[in-house]
Amino acid sequence: MTLHGDVLGLLAVLLFLVTLVLVIWQPRGLSIGVSALGGAVVALLIGVDRLANVATVWGIVWNATITFVAVIIISLILDRIGFFEWAALHVLRFARGSAIKAFVYLLVLGAIVASVFANDGAALILTPIVYQQTRVLGFDRRRALPFVMAAGFIADTTSLPLVVSNLVNIVTANIFHVGFLTYASKMAPIDLVSFLASVGVLLVYYRRSLPRAYDPASLENPKSALRDTRLFRVGWLVLAALLAGYLLSEPLHFPVSVPASIAALVFLVAASRSTALSSRMVLREAPWRIVVFSVGMYLVVYGLFNAGLTIYLSRGLADASHHGVLVTSLVGGFGAGILSAIMNNMPTTLIGALSIKGAHLRGISHNIAVYALVVGADIGPKFTPIGSLATLLWLHVLDTKGIKITWGQYFRQGIVLAAPVLAITLIALAGWVVLLH
Repeated sequence: MTLHGDVLGLLAVLLFLVTLVLVIWQPRGLSIGVSALGGAVVALLIGVDRLANVATVWGIVWNATITFVAVIIISLILDRIGFFEWAALHVLRFARGSAIKAFVYLLVLGAIVASVFANDGAALILTPIVYQQTRVLGFDRRRALPFVMAAGFIADTTSLPLVVSNLVNIVTANIFHVGFLTYASKMAPIDLVSFLASVGVLLVYYRRSLPRAYDPASLENPKSALRDTRLFRVGWLVLAALLAGYLLSEPLHFPVSVPASIAALVFLVAASRSTALSSRMVLREAPWRIVVFSVGMYLVVYGLFNAGLTIYLSRGLADASHHGVLVTSLVGGFGAGILSAIMNNMPTTLIGALSIKGAHLRGISHNIAVYALVVGADIGPKFTPIGSLATLLWLHVLDTKGIKITWGQYFRQGIVLAAPVLAITLIALAGWVVLLH
């Protein structure tokens, strides 16, 4: 079927909206992969996409999705053997009974976990552990809530430093051919600014809800959290080898999915000998649906590009670039953030990347636009509950723990907390890129 002009554009938009609604609401437990794949099939049937686009989209997402799945497999194994609980207990004991110190130290731990194991791993694995330990310390729901909310917030706002820290980062780096070390040199300092801004706004917002002190004697010995000390030691070796592989990926010209996949495979083989977990169960719990979702959803988004709808965003970026680096950073970052909050950060990333390419920016303006897209798509999703899949899953985890957060409550907190962090980070980005340039 061949469509042209306004009809093609209207169908592309309707198909995108319907697919997005199905992905976010998941009626009757409908998988996000099935929804996205269904949208892609319809796009091909009605002519919004072409078969050639399948290869184009796969070329964009394959490295990101493989890396993401591999990192999550590694984090799942570490979680099963008690690695993250061990770390959380150390942090709480190190705070020596000061709730303020414990709050800040847990934010540091969350930032570290997010940088290495991606925002999804930090939000979904660390949040239940933090909640469990606050309950052990005797905090009621009101006193425990700041710790839980902060764990979810910091997972996204500090997922900037490495290519592998967020699926958004991997996709963007792949599209614009940014290597691991080049990316880290730009974004690691910016992540530090985002972290400090996040700590500041969280402390101001929750200062009255935090308890003054707790009894550290009620905490278990961190060693008691470990279910397999042999695999725990192997885990450190795997992480060291993984980091080395990441650092070598740019000078030796291989994708980050290579060391991530090798590390995950080696760790799975080592875990198969453990009685503390099942390797088959870990493989079943891996986010395979993300692979299908990435290809399917990006094909649906590519239909918007085929219909010429991203040209308006390209014009906006081009106009902003004429007003200087700071304006380009703020317009690009807040644009990506608002779009992420409205329609999820994964489709926003591709739309943003296509818009940047269409704007034909050069030099420092191009660099600012690319990294502002990352910042906006990483932090902006915190404005609303639907901004990222990780937030939706995080809310589900809290619901299973008896913590019900309405969308209205989340939205009010999300805007107040995320907006200043995003603004501060984008201003820092503009200054840092100018300095490096």
